[in-house]
Amino acid sequence: MFRSIFTFLVLFALAPIASASEWEALGLVTTERGLYCVLLFAIAYILVMAEEFIELKKSKPVIIAAILIWAEVAYMAGTVGVGTEELHGAIAHNLAEYGELMLFLLVAMTYINAMADRNVFERLRSWLLSRNFGYRKLFWITGVITFFLSSVADNLTSALLIGAVVLAVGKDNLRFVALGLINLVVAANAGGAFSPFGDITTLMVWQAEKATFFQFLALFVPSVVNYLIPAAVMSFAIPDEQPEQSGEGLVPLKIGAYTICGLFALTITFAVSFKQFLHLPPFMGMMLGWGVLAIFGFWIKFQEHDLPHEKRFDIFDMVREAEWDTLLFFFGVIFCVAGLGFIGYMSVTAQWMYGDLGPTFANILVGFLSAIVDNIPVMFAVLSMEPDMDLYQWLLVTLTAGVGGSMLSIGSAAGVALMGISKGKYTFFSHLRWTPAIMAGYFASVLVHYWLNAA
Repeated sequence: MFRSIFTFLVLFALAPIASASEWEALGLVTTERGLYCVLLFAIAYILVMAEEFIELKKSKPVIIAAILIWAEVAYMAGTVGVGTEELHGAIAHNLAEYGELMLFLLVAMTYINAMADRNVFERLRSWLLSRNFGYRKLFWITGVITFFLSSVADNLTSALLIGAVVLAVGKDNLRFVALGLINLVVAANAGGAFSPFGDITTLMVWQAEKATFFQFLALFVPSVVNYLIPAAVMSFAIPDEQPEQSGEGLVPLKIGAYTICGLFALTITFAVSFKQFLHLPPFMGMMLGWGVLAIFGFWIKFQEHDLPHEKRFDIFDMVREAEWDTLLFFFGVIFCVAGLGFIGYMSVTAQWMYGDLGPTFANILVGFLSAIVDNIPVMFAVLSMEPDMDLYQWLLVTLTAGVGGSMLSIGSAAGVALMGISKGKYTFFSHLRWTPAIMAGYFASVLVHYWLNAA
């Protein structure tokens, strides 16, 4: 609820990926119908934030709000003489942007599900459990693995996969579990900041062509600093003890596990190459990789002919298990804020943030907003405002939007998910205790980015 209230307060910063200059805003921000649209979105987002308590999937309220908002926008457009062609053009543009994002993420989710099906992550978990590592060493190993894993998988998946290891190793050691999970949240968000594959916001900046794939690597050192400073501070509080050995052997890999990992790396290469050399949207390279995986999956299915039909590898089972609620949630958010942007709320915020405050202060402020509000709609706002910024500033806002969510447990999907699976061992207040150390890492990463990349 705390996050929902702040979401409402920054609503006027929310807007779609679409450029504000492509369609003239209606300029009806003070009308009753315009404020009614804001209220619709606020109610929908409050329901999203309450998902854990009311068990209503987050995609449902935002999709309903999106359609109602656009119905209002259509009526309002008619009252000021805006034609249907312009209205349909705005919808089609946002639909195309959403389609690119959805297909890109769908392929990535399919590969993650395929690797999970082949026991890749269970193998990693069992290997860590089988080693005679102390709590402090495990703290650093799980953090570093999460940092690099989140650069190719999304931060939520990375945190959940390694979070299962922390919970299994820590068992009843509450201090290690709490600190270990905080460490994973920081590592997952920092690791996703320097790669377009690691975070939705970074992916959006890449797709908007504000930076090339390799230019994001300039954020690697700032991201490392963002992780290392709070991790180093927290490591002193880790108990210098040895966990009990589980006696569990290595989980065997299924047929094709290593090949699927290699195909995922190849698919990432496809996406980068299509963007960098052919100037085609990255999702086309991802879809090529999906096709290759589908053909290889057919071979796996043939090799598993002795198994019952329902236990054989099926690419469409991997697609079916994708986070469809999340994918549809993106549709709702994009079209909700697109409607609000069409009404005209975006232009007011653009003037305040990037005109009055200036880009550097505004981009640092984005990180604090991301700790309270989900970083995806905040980044939608920045992209739609299209502020006149150089590469340094676009990388700065990519960094701050990505790592700012680490300051609070509710500031990122990784933190919310780990609170859910920890069953009270990792809470909002246990994370809040270490917020000063995480904030120190945040400002240090901004300074390092300035030192390395301002020129």
